[in-house]
Amino acid sequence: MAFLEPDRYFARLSRIDIDRDLIERGFRNVLLDVDNTILTRDTHEVPRDVGVWLARARDAGIAFCLVSNNWHESVYRLANRLSLPIVAKAVKPLPPAFLMALGKIDAKRSETVVVGDQLVTDVLGAHFLGMKAYLLAPLVEQDLPHTLLLRNFERVVMAGRQPEGAGAPSAAQPMETAGVLADCDDAEAR
Repeated sequence: MAFLEPDRYFARLSRIDIDRDLIERGFRNVLLDVDNTILTRDTHEVPRDVGVWLARARDAGIAFCLVSNNWHESVYRLANRLSLPIVAKAVKPLPPAFLMALGKIDAKRSETVVVGDQLVTDVLGAHFLGMKAYLLAPLVEQDLPHTLLLRNFERVVMAGRQPEGAGAPSAAQPMETAGVLADCDDAEAR
């Protein structure tokens, strides 16, 4: 089961400390899942704290590539709005999409962490290629039927493990995905 054990487990993306959990650990690149990781499954919005975190991480020099099993046009529009490269229709946990994503941002595996909300797609996929994986609690409970089945398996594997940052207050209100990073930069300039 070690292949399915995340290297770290966080309550949400904004609970990952950019300096301590990424830069100081040698991670200059993040392969980032989309659905229920940065985009809510129910309202299809990027929560404000997630948008702010992405802007701060990019300002700190972190490179991102979105890696999603989603095949709908909306995932490409999101990538465009966030100005991030994407590998969609990824068929995670299989390695080809992760390798394509690494190539898009010219990243080394040793300097890259995969961040997502599923053990079987994100964590397993990262570990297949020898990369580290940070698991996030899903943004919302609503999910696709087959994913909900996998969540039961995840509960067994995680055996009641609590995510880092659980219970801490968060700025979880949604923000418009169009211009999300520009809005965050404007807010920080004030």
